[in-house]
Amino acid sequence: MSEAQQPHEPDYVDRGLSWLDHVLDIVHDKVLRPILLAGRIIAFGFIILVAGLILLTAVMIFLTRIINVYVFSGREWLTYLTLGTVSLVAGLVIWRKRRPVTLRK
Repeated sequence: MSEAQQPHEPDYVDRGLSWLDHVLDIVHDKVLRPILLAGRIIAFGFIILVAGLILLTAVMIFLTRIINVYVFSGREWLTYLTLGTVSLVAGLVIWRKRRPVTLRK
């Protein structure tokens, strides 16, 4: 008998490695992927939060300087009173729109 005609024995190494590869794929899909996604969400959320705070600070500084120079020209207390009033009204509007946790659906 030649090699082509001999019965083919199962290759246990190939079967074992294929089973191990399948198990590792399942572990990656069920465990590691959600962990990686949660990490990305936390990291990008933190970056967006910091960028938003920096932008808000820059806008407030810009408004303070522009109002102080062009609107009230040297009367800082009017500038601070105006920006404080606008911030207070914005905060009250946001506070007014909030709802209890049970009604947020």
